[in-house]
Amino acid sequence: MTRKINKGRQRVDMVKIKKASNLGVTFSKRRAGLFKKASELCTLCGAEIVIVIFSPDGKNVFSFGHPSVDRLVERFLGRNLPPPNNDVHNQQIVACREAGIRELKTKLMTLEGVLHMEKNRKKSLREIRKRADGVWWESPIEELNLFQLQHLKKALEILKQKVEIEAQMVNNNAFPFQTLGSAWTPPNCAS
Repeated sequence: MTRKINKGRQRVDMVKIKKASNLGVTFSKRRAGLFKKASELCTLCGAEIVIVIFSPDGKNVFSFGHPSVDRLVERFLGRNLPPPNNDVHNQQIVACREAGIRELKTKLMTLEGVLHMEKNRKKSLREIRKRADGVWWESPIEELNLFQLQHLKKALEILKQKVEIEAQMVNNNAFPFQTLGSAWTPPNCAS
């Protein structure tokens, strides 16, 4: 009987595998090895571990979790967080949750500021309308703030455009009568 001669364990260079068949085989073997090592770590040390792996083609997702993937993910996201203790792992989870809460509070404060500004703007518009009482151009300009002045300027520009359009219409429809002496007569009438 002949003995099979093999090369034993060889060192594998850590570079991306290009050949598809080798890539699939290596992925499956190394994934199984990773899950086995994680399981041993849980058994030996009582660690709680979650591993989520997406396949190279992106079609499959593999996960390992002890005691369960869902429970540990929810714990990491801060939904069912146990009371904090001196454990470093729990402190990291608490810090992550508190960072998320700080970010949400910052966004809330920004939105409250925008809401406050819009309420002030609404109040300014109401004051303009109340003071104007239908005659907005008679409001004392000295009492208006910057926003109210900008609003007034825009209204004046719109009014100016309307007046210019009306003036053009009047000029295009020239007055159909001529003056002869002191009487108005139509242009087609000869004297």
